[in-house]
Amino acid sequence: MNILLTTFPLNVFEHMALDETLVREREGRVTLRFYNWTSAPALTFGYAQFVREVRAQTAAQQFAGEICRRPTGGGVVYHVDDLTFSLIFPSTEKPTEIYKNLHGAIQAALTLSGLSAKLFNKKLPASAYAPSQHHQANACFTNPVENDLMQEDGQKMLGGAIRRFGQTVLYQGSLQAPDARKNPAYKQAIIHAVRGFLDVNLKIEAAPAQTLAAAKQLAITQYNTPTWTEKF
Repeated sequence: MNILLTTFPLNVFEHMALDETLVREREGRVTLRFYNWTSAPALTFGYAQFVREVRAQTAAQQFAGEICRRPTGGGVVYHVDDLTFSLIFPSTEKPTEIYKNLHGAIQAALTLSGLSAKLFNKKLPASAYAPSQHHQANACFTNPVENDLMQEDGQKMLGGAIRRFGQTVLYQGSLQAPDARKNPAYKQAIIHAVRGFLDVNLKIEAAPAQTLAAAKQLAITQYNTPTWTEKF
């Protein structure tokens, strides 16, 4: 069964752990989930990024929230008032095609909702995708890359990161706009886009207690540990 999963509020470590738990429990099925955050601001950074560079950036920004290394790639993302979501689905497509098709579907759905967004289609060198630039942690929403979504004023609006577990893809995305969490049109546009992108219906379900318990345990034993945080 393909589902739109709901949860009670979780912290950043539990969100990362839940995504990995869902990948392993729901292999071959579609799961869309919008993060329900606890009130504290948080930050995630890409799997291959250097934690010393991330900490230097957070110190410069005077950011005091929790930080967590993601299981996916990409750069630093601040989760303060963004609409954060994950999508788990079977696919053998290359990541570039997934970004192009999924973000294109979201852009079209946002336009239908009366919300302006456009695809960033500038070709960039491979160095633009590196986890570190000039000995500084690459910041996802400062440095757009191909197939990101942009607002009319040129500010990046939507970016995502992917990790493949066999033939199952974990996509973690962040939509950043002034009213991203409060305006239901953004969430509905993403749901509509996912349905079209994967040609599926989604049944709303609450996360099972055993799944949440497994995720909380993984958060304790992996995601909220120095071994994981300081991996690189």
